[in-house]
Amino acid sequence: MVTFTLNGKQRSFTGDPDTPLLWVIRDFEKLTGTKYGCGVAQCGACTVHLDGMTRRSCITPIATIEGSDVVTIEGISGKEAEAIQTAWAGLDVPQCGYCQSGQIMSAVALLQMVPKPSDDEIDGAMTGNICRCATYHRIRAAIHNAADAMEG
Repeated sequence: MVTFTLNGKQRSFTGDPDTPLLWVIRDFEKLTGTKYGCGVAQCGACTVHLDGMTRRSCITPIATIEGSDVVTIEGISGKEAEAIQTAWAGLDVPQCGYCQSGQIMSAVALLQMVPKPSDDEIDGAMTGNICRCATYHRIRAAIHNAADAMEG
């Protein structure tokens, strides 16, 4: 049995310890905001926060998160999350929307570490989050807008 915290609530999983965290979140916990994209940690659609850091849940065996704190798009909160979500909506960042939960999770983690990121810092933090609709310019602008909103 693996016990962990998911969006602030204690959870236990008694299935196969090699089950990827993504499938525990989606199939067993019924939280579908975290998406399956590639299955090999290359697209970022499955990004969650694991103990405060971004993690690709599609390649994270559930056995490796014993005692950890997992936050999904459904549980993200705080000033950075609010600023990012407001900026995302204000700039109409999503087109198809499939990648957006992973994009938002990475953007929130960036602002938690670097409150006023440069273009290079944004590009570095968002590398590995693929947007098939190519809204990268709006994603970068939204992160800047969120950082500005948090300042004041």
